[in-house]
Amino acid sequence: MIMQNEFDWIQKWAIYTPGKLIFRDHKSNRNWTYSEFNLRVTALANYLSLEFKLKKGERLAFYSLNRVEHVFFFFACVKIGVIFVPLNFRLTPNELDYLIKDSNPSLLVYEKPFEENINKLNSINKALKLSELNNFSDLIFSKINSTTLNKNVILNAEDVVLILYTSGTTGVRKGVMINHRMLFWNSINTELRLNINSDDHTQNFAPFFHTGAWNVLLTPFVHHGASLTLLPKFDADLILRLFEEEKTTIFFGVPTMLQMMSESPLFDKVDISSIRYAVVGGAPMPIPLINKWHKKGVAIRQGYGLTEVGPNCFSLHQDDAKRKIGSIGFPNFYINAKVTGENNIPCANNEVGELCLKSPVVTPGYWNKPAETANSIKDGWFHTGDMVLRDDEGYFYVIDRKKNMFISGGENVYPAEIEKIILSNECVEDCAVIGVEDSKWGEVGKAFIVAKKNCKLEKEEIIKFCSDKLAKYKIPKYVQFIEVLPRNEAGKIERKKLKDLI
Repeated sequence: MIMQNEFDWIQKWAIYTPGKLIFRDHKSNRNWTYSEFNLRVTALANYLSLEFKLKKGERLAFYSLNRVEHVFFFFACVKIGVIFVPLNFRLTPNELDYLIKDSNPSLLVYEKPFEENINKLNSINKALKLSELNNFSDLIFSKINSTTLNKNVILNAEDVVLILYTSGTTGVRKGVMINHRMLFWNSINTELRLNINSDDHTQNFAPFFHTGAWNVLLTPFVHHGASLTLLPKFDADLILRLFEEEKTTIFFGVPTMLQMMSESPLFDKVDISSIRYAVVGGAPMPIPLINKWHKKGVAIRQGYGLTEVGPNCFSLHQDDAKRKIGSIGFPNFYINAKVTGENNIPCANNEVGELCLKSPVVTPGYWNKPAETANSIKDGWFHTGDMVLRDDEGYFYVIDRKKNMFISGGENVYPAEIEKIILSNECVEDCAVIGVEDSKWGEVGKAFIVAKKNCKLEKEEIIKFCSDKLAKYKIPKYVQFIEVLPRNEAGKIERKKLKDLI
């Protein structure tokens, strides 16, 4: 009898609730119960061990659009101790080559449409095309013993299970190591704040190279025996229909997604009364948009997270969604947070400083980057690089990224504060502010603005709009109108490219 892997949540739920749905793949309209999924994942784990000789600690890279195979391969890797490395399908071959050299996977699994890019890579050990498996789960299931793993693999909480590469807006991409300890405590933190249970259902449509796809809801849902529908991408109309058809209870998205769904003709027609709340992250959600969802009976839970910690770190209760607009709420249950200034001195309430976090959900570090790890984790505290303040009631607010701050006339200026004001102008579609050199003040702000269609804006209008809402040193000295802001695959503004426009 093989010893049961305590981190193999799939195997346990296959015993407790074998006939319960775990995943539905919308594209193929295939369903798997916990028992069926466990059998096929076990077969795949055996296939990887026997056919490719994969061993504990080795890496398996996965290069594909969002497919259900991601979750099959991930949970198969969990069973045998192999580290899963999902690659960003939007990267160029040159960028991918760096990730493959860095992670050095023993096996690269890829989707046929990316074969041309695969042929341009220089660092591949072994490669497997998904189409060669031909309906892989059934094929492997028929060939390989699916009842037990071919050998016992002893795992511990510190074993790495995922490497997720950060977007790298200011330098080389870093591989964040996610271990079993992080997955467990992130799931517990999430359940305690969101009341997750086995009856919950959601749709998963975030890209699998992003922590949001794995760890905001998917792994906590699996840990709690809940179910998910997997989608290849975000589709506002389709998701609204699925909310009604599948009686969704919780879903995760960024404000832009909720805006797009609220503008759909289906929004006023579908019955989404089954949804307890929407979990929103990435940016503060505007009050008019909160009100629109509240009128549909959907409460808004805003939060904060990052790949290196959690990612579910902070949560604002839905009752405070409007009263504390812009706040990320309180730290989740098993997370300690502090705000520090120069020389690591604690900040007083309402004083801006860097957010530092200490918790079992903090990453052990960056793959192959000990210097960067030591620079980010000091005495067990992860230095996020996010500038925040804590108000007198204990609620936290993100002001900006530390690296985005510039100094004008000796005063710290945070672009996010200025951007929030400019975005409140009814003619502004999008906005980003950066610091540029100035002979008198050292640095001053420059605003890049995307105007809404059928709106005509002038620089003077923007300056005047800001003049009674911001201190003088915060008002941008320069304004440039552009068609679209450069953003990376995670939707974050690429400020370096804005500097290149100057």
